[in-house]
Amino acid sequence: MLREPSAPVWSEVDREVFQHLVPPDHLVRRALESIDFERFRPLLAPCYSEDLGRRAEDPVRMLKLEFLQYYHVLSDRQVIERATTDAAYRYFLGLSLRDTLPDPSSLSVFRGRLGVEGHKKIFTEVVAQAREHGLVKDRLRLKDATHVIADVAVPTTLALLAQIRDKLLAAVESLDPVRVAGERARLDVLRLSTEGCNVEQRLVARVTHLREILAWADELAQPNDSDQNPSWQQLLAVRQLAHKILTDQDNPQAGDRTRSVVDPDARRGKHGSWYDGYLLDVAIDSDSELITALNVLPANGDEAGDAAELVRQEETAHGNDIQSLSMDGLGFQGPVLRELESPEGPALEVYVPPTAETPSEYFKPQEFVEDPAQASLTCPAGQTTFSRERNTNDTGWRYRFSHSACARCPLQNRCLAKLPEKHGRTVIKNEYQAEYQRMRAKAQTPQYAEVRAEHPRIERKLSELVRRHGARRARYRGRGKVLCGQLMAATAVNVKRIIRLLRAPTLALGET
Repeated sequence: MLREPSAPVWSEVDREVFQHLVPPDHLVRRALESIDFERFRPLLAPCYSEDLGRRAEDPVRMLKLEFLQYYHVLSDRQVIERATTDAAYRYFLGLSLRDTLPDPSSLSVFRGRLGVEGHKKIFTEVVAQAREHGLVKDRLRLKDATHVIADVAVPTTLALLAQIRDKLLAAVESLDPVRVAGERARLDVLRLSTEGCNVEQRLVARVTHLREILAWADELAQPNDSDQNPSWQQLLAVRQLAHKILTDQDNPQAGDRTRSVVDPDARRGKHGSWYDGYLLDVAIDSDSELITALNVLPANGDEAGDAAELVRQEETAHGNDIQSLSMDGLGFQGPVLRELESPEGPALEVYVPPTAETPSEYFKPQEFVEDPAQASLTCPAGQTTFSRERNTNDTGWRYRFSHSACARCPLQNRCLAKLPEKHGRTVIKNEYQAEYQRMRAKAQTPQYAEVRAEHPRIERKLSELVRRHGARRARYRGRGKVLCGQLMAATAVNVKRIIRLLRAPTLALGET
């Protein structure tokens, strides 16, 4: 239950201390001048009951504590300890020298109340206040991503199977304790019987045992209060994870493998080197260098495809219309370019470093004429083929001419270095060739060079998040909680930038 908001009650001693120990240019004074924290109160109120429970800590004060955490990279306990003795923190929080601080565990409860949606609203409100000050423009967004290392110790496959088996038995114990006791006794026998076996044999035995446990766990009767039963909901989550891990064992080459039962959302990815965790995807306004949208993806997530989501995220929140977007070469993908440039979609002017065309002395795919209505392709020599199939990436059609047609063709030496034994020339007609050609032509223009010269600003912003605000390592486990942490880190970075821009009106936007 929320208390009625009230102004800080400071004695003359409090005011004198704050006046001497918190100078006018201190961060906390500048933050209070630049950001209207009371505007967060209506956003935080729905997270609390109006008339149930004990009186809650002031949510705006709790939000300020979380802001200080991410600004100075502190834990829950550390930020409370520092606020106990730091006059600047007390001034920022609206506390007198005698006021007590909440228990550190209250911060964990507060984060849980806000959840992902609450943290998104806080981040959006800070950007909205920056827009009201005229700081954010819609001319150009710069997008890039960096890796976030998960807070897990990745186990071996044997250990992973053991962990999910134990979690499954623990989740089902309250529903069938006798069967669980029997499976644990059977597990002791299994350990003894496979003690001298190699890893592969032990792995097969444990996969088989897990399948058998999961089979009867799937057949358990659903209780009448399943929607409100926390034990049943926990079992459903564990069963789903167990099925996923067994599917990974059946399809070892499929990718997207679960790396840990502690953080089942973490994945293996490559960002320079291999790591386990997430991708932090960020878009900034090139003029103000404020972060306008961000997302957290699994480490193997579609970073290029997330560009449209970041644009939609910002335009939905603020009702603005972004004009252009610059991203790195990973965005040079036909489906991505088409979605971003589509008039029915974001309708952006996109700037992406294109991949150079492979030079060839033979006929290029563009010189072959496709007839979509007839599902045919005609070569420069006038031969036509109707033999086609989708290419590996499903981005176009792979046409194949017959061996006999190419063998007697007078232009064979201009088409093939060597005639294949079983068929003739193979040509892929990419459905996104127009997007590729348009981007390659744009890369030769002065405007492209000007936009790409601005792109390093996003690299500096990512570096700031990582080096000064702890964005490299996940504080929490689970994609949602990692996103909450990154939203608060971005909020701290944005507040810092807003302060700088408002305190230095003569500073040109885009300068650091």
